[in-house]
Amino acid sequence: MTILLCTEVEEQFSSYLDGTLSGVAMADMEEHLRHCAPCTHSFAEWRATVDVLGTLGPAKPPSMLALQLRVAISQQQARTPRAMLAKLRMTWRNSFAPLAVQASAGLASAVLMLGALLLLVGTLAAPEPAAARDEPIGMASPPRLLYASLPDGSNPLGTLDGSVVVRVFVDAAGRVYDYRVLSGVEDKRSQSALANEMMWSVFVPAHVFGEPVRGSVILSLAGVSVPG
Repeated sequence: MTILLCTEVEEQFSSYLDGTLSGVAMADMEEHLRHCAPCTHSFAEWRATVDVLGTLGPAKPPSMLALQLRVAISQQQARTPRAMLAKLRMTWRNSFAPLAVQASAGLASAVLMLGALLLLVGTLAAPEPAAARDEPIGMASPPRLLYASLPDGSNPLGTLDGSVVVRVFVDAAGRVYDYRVLSGVEDKRSQSALANEMMWSVFVPAHVFGEPVRGSVILSLAGVSVPG
């Protein structure tokens, strides 16, 4: 026969009551309970508690338990990668896709407006070259030379040797703001004479729809050859 400690006995109360112990273990338990008053008292209290619990019957689940379980299962399923991807697709379709379409339309409109503006600015800033004193064609006209003379009344072309072909850029006020020599002007004296000519030249500016704008015109200038 095995001598059991009180702690070992208390640990086997449930198995002893259910009759699941072996015959030898059952005999050891009975022997210990016959000679140990504290364990006998503890076993009696434990057995009484079990008897009371047995009279309560099965516990009824809360009325909302089934709904709470279904909600918990649905939430857990919503955390799967496939469900999250579907949620992202729905969010994109309902929130970001309309904004993307609007942004694309706005960008296309902005690009179209910018292209039209650049085309208009290019047309106004650099009209096609035309000979001086050409008559206006349609709604646009190139610059026209009015006169060119120094403050003392002399003609700067008097010191220009030979002929010069030059493209002149005229602002909306009829003054030259730049020029490009296309042919002629090989010596410094002719270059100085041409610079004076451009500085003191007065033009009728180019017009588009009646409004003065920047423009350009090609001039053929000839001076009197002066022996050096």
